[in-house]
Amino acid sequence: MKRWRYDSANDVERTPLERLRQFPREPDMLVYGLRSLGALIIRALLRVYHRFEIIGHENLRTNRSLVIVANHCSHLDTLCLLAALPLRKLHRAFPAAASDYFFQSVPRLWAAAVLVNALPFARQARVRQSLTLCQEVLANAGTILIIFPEGTRSTTGEVGEFKSGIGALVAGQDVAVVPCFIDGTFHAWPKGRRMPRPRKVRLIVGAPRNYRTRPADKLDICAIAAQLRDAVNELRLVNASH
Repeated sequence: MKRWRYDSANDVERTPLERLRQFPREPDMLVYGLRSLGALIIRALLRVYHRFEIIGHENLRTNRSLVIVANHCSHLDTLCLLAALPLRKLHRAFPAAASDYFFQSVPRLWAAAVLVNALPFARQARVRQSLTLCQEVLANAGTILIIFPEGTRSTTGEVGEFKSGIGALVAGQDVAVVPCFIDGTFHAWPKGRRMPRPRKVRLIVGAPRNYRTRPADKLDICAIAAQLRDAVNELRLVNASH
């Protein structure tokens, strides 16, 4: 969100946990190094353990800000989407993560802030403030925001309804919105299972969309959410053909 310039004086009086919880975070060379190393290890594990494959990779090749929307069945989903990005963009990519789940216990907080650079998103109260924070993030050129509009992991493997917040975020905004379908993560690491299983995982990346001409009224934001859900479901058909 800022130019890469480390100034430890900005958060020197904060405890390590406070520095991890704050957002936006100050650049930190140690965290950047750990995140990059973790990304290399995760990408290798995805390739070997899950035979990870990406279709439509060219749809992510842009220097503009992006909103990536995808179905959500597993903790693997975020790792797959981050693995599809160039390493040089890793510190400018922000997966929106439930603040009531990922930013409470220390292990989850460490994983969310250090490994995946998550943006804390309130699912219940203060949703409007969270959307405003997302818009502020996207105002910085080259930022990538990862959103799971279902709001939680599916327990059936089916794509649930998309919440209208995604429509409110992109309506009237000149930002590319990229729908994605992630296949195999439900069988590899479903909600409630402690450890992932060795199952094939595939990411299908759709063509970017833009909603800058759409008004941000209630009908339109709901329609945008429904259209993006349809776009993700259509990618399921692309996956079935491979």
